[in-house]
Amino acid sequence: MGIFGNIFSKEKKDTLDKGLEKTNTSFFSKLSKAVAGKSTVDADVLDDLEEVLVSSDVGVDTTLKIIDRIEARVEKDKYLGTSELNEILREEIAGLLSETNVGNETEIFIPKVENRPYVIMVVGVNGVGKTTTIGKLAYQLNKKGYKVVLGAADTFRAAAIEQLEIWANRVGVSVVKQQMGSDPASVAFDTLESAKAEGADVVIIDTAGRLHNKVNLMNELSKVKRVMQKIIPDAPHDVMLVLDGSTGQNAFEQAKQFTLATEVTSLAVTKLDGTAKGGVVIGISDQFKIPVRYIGVGEGLEDLQVFNKYEFVDSFFKK
Repeated sequence: MGIFGNIFSKEKKDTLDKGLEKTNTSFFSKLSKAVAGKSTVDADVLDDLEEVLVSSDVGVDTTLKIIDRIEARVEKDKYLGTSELNEILREEIAGLLSETNVGNETEIFIPKVENRPYVIMVVGVNGVGKTTTIGKLAYQLNKKGYKVVLGAADTFRAAAIEQLEIWANRVGVSVVKQQMGSDPASVAFDTLESAKAEGADVVIIDTAGRLHNKVNLMNELSKVKRVMQKIIPDAPHDVMLVLDGSTGQNAFEQAKQFTLATEVTSLAVTKLDGTAKGGVVIGISDQFKIPVRYIGVGEGLEDLQVFNKYEFVDSFFKK
């Protein structure tokens, strides 16, 4: 039973626990060394704890925020024991995630909008698992009964178009594509036009995974948005940035660049199962104040999970 009570199904919770196992093991190994031989939380323990959090990819700013809060609790209770540190950390991290107002859902869903279909524009650099995330998301939405259409607007790589088409065929959804080198905005326009004619519920638009200079990126994504709005005036309803959690601090930099270039409204953090850098989810949530909507914790179609802060914290601190 988790600290907040079981929210996910046992199968999903087991997958999350397993996906965060490397992060959990690494974190508690470092934490145990930090408090070894200590009975109370003092300045030395806090210094060591700061190092543990930073080395767990929580991020410097978020780490300092957590340390400040624990210092305040130490000041209030002069004899705070190291045995209580685990629970205090758990509470403070859960509190930080609550402040970002993210992660309350337990199941995938699409909000109701006035103009269907609901449009998700997916951004991110090559190699972060963008196409795989789109494929898994399409699979789960389709399984829930949503009619999904994919748009292959990453026209700068033939492989990107082919990969999206393979995923569409695999999960049983439609895909709209043009030739490599076509105008991405034109593909997005055709996708929305086709989806609207088909009565689709959801459109997921893949975009080029180049982190080229900010001005070009901004112009390109702005053009795609403008053209889509000729079909659906309030599109895109969600601009989802996909980040590779295994890259740790590099994911912070990617988030920074993309949030400067376009209005990112949600995050998907992938590849958490193969890394001890799961703390990056905490730091990115806190620093960018953008909802983490999905996390990738395995290779399976169901292993793209809706991010739930309560279950995440439970798995992060599971002993």
